[in-house]
Amino acid sequence: MESTVAERTLRLASAAAPGRGRRSGLTAGMLTMLASGTSNQAGAAIGAGAFPAIGPAGVVAVRQLIAVAVLLPTARPSFRTFTREQWWPVTALAAVFAVMNLSLYTAIDRIGIGLAVTLEFLGPLAIALGTSLTARDRVLAVAAAAGVYVLVLPGASSDWLGIGLGLVAAACWAAYILLNRIAGARIPGLGAPAAATTLSALAYLPVAVVILATRGVDPTALALAATAGLLSSVVPYAADLIALRLIHPHRFGLFMSVNPVLATLAGVIVLGEIPRVHQAVGIAVIVAVNAIAAAAQGPARPGAVATVNAGLPVATAGPASPAVDVPGPALPAVGAAAISLPGPPRGGPGAGT
Repeated sequence: MESTVAERTLRLASAAAPGRGRRSGLTAGMLTMLASGTSNQAGAAIGAGAFPAIGPAGVVAVRQLIAVAVLLPTARPSFRTFTREQWWPVTALAAVFAVMNLSLYTAIDRIGIGLAVTLEFLGPLAIALGTSLTARDRVLAVAAAAGVYVLVLPGASSDWLGIGLGLVAAACWAAYILLNRIAGARIPGLGAPAAATTLSALAYLPVAVVILATRGVDPTALALAATAGLLSSVVPYAADLIALRLIHPHRFGLFMSVNPVLATLAGVIVLGEIPRVHQAVGIAVIVAVNAIAAAAQGPARPGAVATVNAGLPVATAGPASPAVDVPGPALPAVGAAAISLPGPPRGGPGAGT
């Protein structure tokens, strides 16, 4: 069978890795992940520049189309052979992708990229802490709640709609993690996420048509949105494939905890969004909780590993596994994220991830 683009990329990465020492491989992996996260958040900030012309929905539509252009030929899902049991989690994932990206980008438009991305991180963090009954994780949950309060600092001037949309994105990210376990148990490889991304992009086609018809074609805005798609989808997709071959998924999840910081820096440099003191403190607390929770997860068991960068799933090489494992709290829809959780028996439908 002809190799997919992902498989060829992984073979190249794995062929290069053994020749390096453990330390050089770790350094290369960390630098690759830093490039991935920086590209991801810079793309989101650049995409925000197109909001006045085409709105968050227009930027999301362009990003979804670019994601499909990369993922569909890579995974090549067999739509014609999908059964009812396979179609429903794929359709649910498509809805999650559509809502997650739109809610996040609208939140970025209203409350800024640093605050929006940090709130979104609460989704995978909630699952990581909610599936544990240890005293340590209960303390982390309280610390995360305190961090959110300091970050938002509720008051009369608070943009509650923007905050709410950031939390909607967080809920969607958590739903993605749960649904991806079910879909991964029923469709091998990247077939389910690729199919879901395709359906989501098709749903956004009418949105793109309406925006172009009512607002006209703005070449600059389209270029910014396309750049966002490349930086937040294509570059992280390729970079994460390589990084996951150079470092352990446990370290991958731990390192991804810095993405709210990268998002804040992107907001400062690209958009001129200077965080207030309480926002910087809140972000630091939530990042610390993410890092501690990820470190406490310990190494994930062997098997396929899936993460998501702005709606683009990534898988490590190796035999396809029906149960999709994901390392500790990490980045989503504008980032890569996931969590190692006990799942259903391999091959069984199951209800959780």
